[in-house]
Amino acid sequence: MAALSVHQFAQCITCHAWSPDHSMVAFCPNNNEVHIYKLLEEKWEKIHVLQKHDQIVSGIDWSIRSNKIVTVSHDRNSYVWSKETTEWVPTLVILRLNRAALCVQWSPKENKFAVGSGAKTVCICYYEQENNWWVSKLIRKRHDSSVTSVAWHPNNIFLATTSTDGKCRVFSTFIKGVDTRDSTGSSSDSKFGEQIMQLDLSLSWAFGMKWSPSGNTLAYVGHNSMIYFVDDVGPSPSAQNVAFRDLPLRDVLFISERMLIGVGFDCNPMIFIADEIGLWSFLRFLDERKTASASAKYGSQFSETFGKFYGQSKYGTSNDTLESSRTRGGAHENCITSIVSLKKVGDASATSFSTSGLDGKIVIWDLQKQQDLEEFL
Repeated sequence: MAALSVHQFAQCITCHAWSPDHSMVAFCPNNNEVHIYKLLEEKWEKIHVLQKHDQIVSGIDWSIRSNKIVTVSHDRNSYVWSKETTEWVPTLVILRLNRAALCVQWSPKENKFAVGSGAKTVCICYYEQENNWWVSKLIRKRHDSSVTSVAWHPNNIFLATTSTDGKCRVFSTFIKGVDTRDSTGSSSDSKFGEQIMQLDLSLSWAFGMKWSPSGNTLAYVGHNSMIYFVDDVGPSPSAQNVAFRDLPLRDVLFISERMLIGVGFDCNPMIFIADEIGLWSFLRFLDERKTASASAKYGSQFSETFGKFYGQSKYGTSNDTLESSRTRGGAHENCITSIVSLKKVGDASATSFSTSGLDGKIVIWDLQKQQDLEEFL
């Protein structure tokens, strides 16, 4: 079992985020507030309550460089919170949405953030220095349903989205005056809102996703108990899918280029690894030491050239004879809703991360000193 620490904060937590030094955690206890706790003398104490939204807070992200918190809510609004002396001061961001805001994430350079919504649109928000306010540009007419997750590519330009229409898309978010062309290479050649790629891999709702540290691989999950890995993002991407018999995942996190953690309705983080040739498979549950043969237990299909034609299987194994190894009743006792890296600036890989769930817990996991994982960190 991984080294972990469990903290009971509320009855239910929808999302959470950490301060840059990881000494404070902000989360929504399934209402219109954001609670900020700080570790004082080995005990978590509530030090702030952010109250501005009218409905449930659906997304939180805490910037590393500027120490700002961005929140979004079902009330269709977003606020950027700045620390001034001892108080957090909110600044309203005009999203121009007619449906709920569902998710939010700062870009790597933190000069923009993206908001996914139930209005089938994505808002790219940036600070306008001349007018001293946050403005947004909308990516419209691309999604057929609610945008459930957003993920920034390390180049600060490409943005991936998942939706309840079952599709994963990648867009360009280049904004003149905000982004510089000379620093982004070919990614800056595309215009704002241009669709770089669309994948129709999932036959059900698509949920959380992340880019690998290098940006070479994009992973996302569907409500059909499958996880998808996409390489060579562009006109002719290649993709793999890994099917499992356990309950669907809600969110994912790359620990390194060859390891990914998935969390969701099974209440137990799942470890996925890539072999030497880049073929992904399930390794084991994190909350147990039982290790199974990934190639024998879980099916993986690899398909190429998803530009014009979605192709034939290059690799494949059958999972008709699977026996579920589901293990419930560990650190979490209900659905895990979010996973956040605790990687520090300068670290090559993230060896620790936190999860929050509908059981009101935030669990900190440490992957160090686990022999079967060392080669993938």
